[in-house]
Amino acid sequence: MRDRGAVTCRDLVAGEEPLEIRLLAGGQRETVAITMRTPGDDFELAAGFLYGEGVIDSRERIDSIRYCTDVSEEQRYNVVNVRLRYGHLPDLSRLERHFVVSSACGVCGKAHLDALALRCERPLPAGPRIHIDVLLGLPDASRPAQRLFATNGGLHAAALFAPDGTLLGLREDVGRHNAMDKLIGWALLTERPTEGKVVFVSGRASYELLQKAVAARLTVFAAASAPSSLAVDLARRFGVTLVGFVRNAGLNVYSHADRIEGLPVGS
Repeated sequence: MRDRGAVTCRDLVAGEEPLEIRLLAGGQRETVAITMRTPGDDFELAAGFLYGEGVIDSRERIDSIRYCTDVSEEQRYNVVNVRLRYGHLPDLSRLERHFVVSSACGVCGKAHLDALALRCERPLPAGPRIHIDVLLGLPDASRPAQRLFATNGGLHAAALFAPDGTLLGLREDVGRHNAMDKLIGWALLTERPTEGKVVFVSGRASYELLQKAVAARLTVFAAASAPSSLAVDLARRFGVTLVGFVRNAGLNVYSHADRIEGLPVGS
């Protein structure tokens, strides 16, 4: 409907289908997640999810990632098998197993946070520092790489930047957490370090996204929209510089402003 007039036309909408992530090791197989996602970059999504959950801690833990061949043809590209370099499946008891993750949010909880604290005993580095002008430019720097968003306007983006504002990688998905998993999985599989880097997300800064950032040792988390209270608490606890409402006109800093150069005096 345009200007109170009705027209009939075709429209492009974001795709959303389930993806089942299975682990294989030592002749055993276990489904660890079923997530609603935008098809594409599925291997990166699986790797990023497993890394964020602490199931793997490096690229070397993965032997192979393939689509499943023992399902129906129509579901073949909706099931991913991740074969690990273990003689048996790792302990998955701390995970909320056999869960369905919607495209709206990921999985969180006290047990997950406690496990994250154990994994991140080494504090994040104090630097590198980033200039406020670089932060303000992140939305414009991300937009040309948001090719799917440009076609339908229905996808979230997560982008990895160097502290000087160089765009290193960007992934899109109908789910915020999936876009983040795809980005981290891409970095993991291509052996690109994330420690000390900057991540920008096109939506809000949620608790589960901050958990993934901490696991990847990202020091600066910038969001186009608002953070949640738990996201702020998590950023302060683990030493992440959290910035929200990043627009050309300004931004809000919620934690660890010492990494940002060029802030107005008294801020």
